[in-house]
Amino acid sequence: MNLNLHSHLEGRLRPSTAATLAAEAGVDPPDAGWEQALQLDGPSNLTVYLSKVAATYPFFRSPQHIARIACEAVEDAALDGTDYLELRFGPATHVHMGFDMDSVMAAVCDGISEGSRRTGIPSGVVIAALRHHDEETNIDVARAATRYAGRGVVGFDLAGDEGLFNDLALYEKPFAIARATGLGLTCHAAEAAPGSAAREAVERFGVSRIGHGAHLAEDIDALRWVRDHGVVVECCPTSNWYTGAIARRVEHPARCFREQNLLIVLGDDNPIQTGSLLSNERRVLTDELGFDEHDLDELDYVSVHAAFVEDGTRQHFVRQLNRSRK
Repeated sequence: MNLNLHSHLEGRLRPSTAATLAAEAGVDPPDAGWEQALQLDGPSNLTVYLSKVAATYPFFRSPQHIARIACEAVEDAALDGTDYLELRFGPATHVHMGFDMDSVMAAVCDGISEGSRRTGIPSGVVIAALRHHDEETNIDVARAATRYAGRGVVGFDLAGDEGLFNDLALYEKPFAIARATGLGLTCHAAEAAPGSAAREAVERFGVSRIGHGAHLAEDIDALRWVRDHGVVVECCPTSNWYTGAIARRVEHPARCFREQNLLIVLGDDNPIQTGSLLSNERRVLTDELGFDEHDLDELDYVSVHAAFVEDGTRQHFVRQLNRSRK
């Protein structure tokens, strides 16, 4: 089974859709074309990486555009062989005069719902507070996430430039709001910061999953603490290479995590920027990181139980998984 548990909506805008919507969005087409404008040339750092993601923001300025992009994201995932897609989305970035938070939330939920209807694969939205936003804004985001729980929103996250904004104490209130509603909780951590940031995120926020966690491999005490507390790490090998979290993709710590019995799942993060969808990330695990069929079976098992889904959907996945193993 292919469950994509770490993928950003802003990182799934089709270049062809950007070209179609550019005039309506009031965006001048780049000289080199949208594909080059949105994709990274190669590995760099998290700040450069996020600047490429930010190039998509002008296309999220209306409910029609957001719904279309979200729907197409689910369609593209289904074409890639994905069985379930969780889409990260930072709504506060796209709020502007005449387009409030609830309008943004409704648009993305409508889009994934239509995408799931067209493709038959379940999907959910993980709403992200952003590190560079102030506390009041992130509290508003958390409250909006709770209003759309059960209407498409399945989880809550903290994303953004960890290298520049690494004081997790600033985000405790938004997570408390999301936690009280029962949303699934995850947090980007130990991507640009040391491995100890992953443990701190679990202790401060009560998250059950950590996004990326690449630097856990350099802090064995933090890694073992995360493992012993049953926390799941969302691995995105190609993305971590492009952000500079690792020097080479073949050095991604997924191999170390497996050897240390850390629970891991897989995502493609921002596939338009990296050119690597989930199916390719699975190939990276086998072709470059030494995973075998048993390892992939374990990955799938963990993914089914870590996904932010209702019990009925989870049991459906379990049945599919059991059939595939016969």
